[in-house]
Amino acid sequence: MTDKKITFGKIFWPSFLAVFIMSIIGLIIFSLILGGLVGSFGKFGPKPLAIKNNTVLHMTLSGAIGEKSSSTFNPSSFQMDKKIGLSDILYGLEHAKTDAKIKGVFLEIGDLNCGYATAREIRNAINDFEKSGKFVVAYNGGEVITQKEYYISSAADEVYGFPSSTMEFIGLGAELSFFKGTLDKLEVEVQVIRGSNNDFKSAVEPFFRENMSDSSRVQIERYLTSMWEDIRTDISADRKVKIEKLNTIADSAFIRRADDAVKYKLMDGTKYRDEIISLMSEKVGLEEGEELELQEFEKYAKKKFYHNQVLAKNDSPNIAVILAEGDVSVDGDGLTSKQICKLFQEARKNKTIKTVVFRVNSPGGSALASDEIWREVKLTNETKKVIVSMGDVAASGGYYISAPATAIFAEPSTITGSIGVFGMIPYTGKMLQNKLGMTFDRAATNQHSVMTTNRKLTPAEFLLVQEEVDAIYDQFLSRVAEGRGMTKERVNEIARGRVWT
Repeated sequence: MTDKKITFGKIFWPSFLAVFIMSIIGLIIFSLILGGLVGSFGKFGPKPLAIKNNTVLHMTLSGAIGEKSSSTFNPSSFQMDKKIGLSDILYGLEHAKTDAKIKGVFLEIGDLNCGYATAREIRNAINDFEKSGKFVVAYNGGEVITQKEYYISSAADEVYGFPSSTMEFIGLGAELSFFKGTLDKLEVEVQVIRGSNNDFKSAVEPFFRENMSDSSRVQIERYLTSMWEDIRTDISADRKVKIEKLNTIADSAFIRRADDAVKYKLMDGTKYRDEIISLMSEKVGLEEGEELELQEFEKYAKKKFYHNQVLAKNDSPNIAVILAEGDVSVDGDGLTSKQICKLFQEARKNKTIKTVVFRVNSPGGSALASDEIWREVKLTNETKKVIVSMGDVAASGGYYISAPATAIFAEPSTITGSIGVFGMIPYTGKMLQNKLGMTFDRAATNQHSVMTTNRKLTPAEFLLVQEEVDAIYDQFLSRVAEGRGMTKERVNEIARGRVWT
């Protein structure tokens, strides 16, 4: 048996070459992927679209519809997942009205997630587009046609559904979950502190009640009734079905399938998708065998938006649009005071900007962050006009940041108000002791040095927190009174945490 000596070089160089070669291969693959991504974004904005005559815009509404379009890289498919935003929908329809090459819109809806205020804005844009004499054909091709999807599609000239689709048309309702019984079994108590007379601030009720309070039920039924009236009015106007008849249909649950919707004149028929394509081909006057030109709506809208942004660069006065969507927070992702404040500061410094449109779609959040944004809106409004446009919801902190604007506009279905304050402090000490055997002891220099969730607040400590919550509520009233030119007393009458449409 011979003894072979393994040298360092025999081990190192093959390993080095293998790693080097794999690195080169990996770099090539990464470059190809990156090149594809960069190519998808374009070097200097959207690539020009070669729009042909008799083109039909293909608008697909599915998933969540935010204020602006978004693209997210999907690592599993190495493609961009695109979601069209409300701003692109409205902008694209506005410009398609006067585009001679665009003959109509093919609207496909399924698995949609948006609020009724957003739905109504889309409907209004569709109605306005139709005034140009161009057609809109809506196709509900989902497995279940929801009431909201139908509401949008009902604005179209012609509305169709998939033959085997089920459908809901049953009015509006709300079901709330209450956790008091669960918390009692766990021996956890939530200490709730609401602003004085904030009995409509009902978001905290599930933690200390087993059902809705009278105040909560009143406001929920009020805004649901208001929204349902708007929905029926809009559908009635477009489908020529009496408002009372629509309520009867909903009460009796007459519509359970797309065929039922045709029977009650809410749809024009049920068709397969290829039949819809044939129908639109006839509308634009194509000969047999000619292929219908369908243009992706999102690409069209982005191209138009980019083109007009370039043309507007040297125009003045300019209008800036600032979007505020999501929960209000100081930092992080979404609607943050850090980001929004910076945008308002930049708008103030820009002398070409004369008006700021502040689009608010937020249920509120941090009181501190809301006050920071309020300050920047107020400062901007002193030198430029700030116009607030409310989306699906602009409540609590969402209303707070809107208050100092020159003017505030909302959709009839916008959920707003909720001018109120609450705080919640859980008491978990009993659960930890009885369920887990944990005990606690304390040493402190002062009476209130150790305020934790492991013991209940004393009456004096509860009062301290109540006073702080009341102070924030009083400031909220002052902000709204100042911004809207009202007395604090009048604001308090319609505030108290109440939600309005």
